[in-house]
Amino acid sequence: MAFTAADVKKLREMTNVGMMDCKKALSETDGDMDKAIEWLREKGLAKAAKKAERIAAEGMAYAAVNNGIGVIVEVNSETDFAAKAPVFVDFVESIAKAIEISAPADLDALKNANYPGTDKTVGEMIPEKVMVIGENLQIRRFARFDKNTSVSYVHAGGKIGVLVNLEVSGGIDATQIGKDIAMQIAALNPRFWDKSDVTADVLEEEKKILVAQMDNDPKMASKPQQVKEKIASGKLNKFYEENCLLQQSFVKDGDVTVEQYMNSAAKALGGSVKFVNAIRYEKGEGIEKKQENFAEEVAAQMNMTK
Repeated sequence: MAFTAADVKKLREMTNVGMMDCKKALSETDGDMDKAIEWLREKGLAKAAKKAERIAAEGMAYAAVNNGIGVIVEVNSETDFAAKAPVFVDFVESIAKAIEISAPADLDALKNANYPGTDKTVGEMIPEKVMVIGENLQIRRFARFDKNTSVSYVHAGGKIGVLVNLEVSGGIDATQIGKDIAMQIAALNPRFWDKSDVTADVLEEEKKILVAQMDNDPKMASKPQQVKEKIASGKLNKFYEENCLLQQSFVKDGDVTVEQYMNSAAKALGGSVKFVNAIRYEKGEGIEKKQENFAEEVAAQMNMTK
């Protein structure tokens, strides 16, 4: 029985097994889908399909700069234990290398990119790593900077990854400046990079909150509305200081802002630095983790054995 590329794709979606293995399974079973699934199970490859259903909310946020190209990626596993295994760390670093070399546009393109050091794609390697590591693995997101100067920082073994992009002039080495800024981003997670990035609707909402606070303050409630709004506008600097990276107090020296530190540090080196962009990934953020009740799980298993 002949089979098509669509059949290979369907088998891959059904089993989460690599494209080449799916093609081989269909070849070995004359294109019979059910027999191909059985063939994969017999080979131990289709076990990855079950694992693919499980929630992966641990893992690693990783950032690196090689050959002038900055890469940041989050790869998730089910447990923190698996994320610390050398085979998982190597897998994440290889994914980052694939992003560096192939410059994929999105996750689909990344899965079709070559996995470094092999003749397989990233997508084909995932189920193989699932089998080795024994957990569901998911490449969640990534970003790549190929212009300007990038500096990477990984906090707490992959809990947070930060990639900073700077425009550097004067031929100076801005690595330490970039690392200091990345550490600031990792620690304080600012909502905006600069006060100029704050949108009008956010400012209006903030003013509304400040005015409402004055309405509820016995000392301020009787003041005219225009006065309250003027006071609220004057208090926005506090909002910028708390929420905008460049206006925040520098964590290593609270007497200066991040922007002031960046400018003075670059000047001391004989050049200048302009902040362009940054990406911050915190592993598992926004992923709803399955809540397990260990006592209930044990009780349920005991009831099943009665």
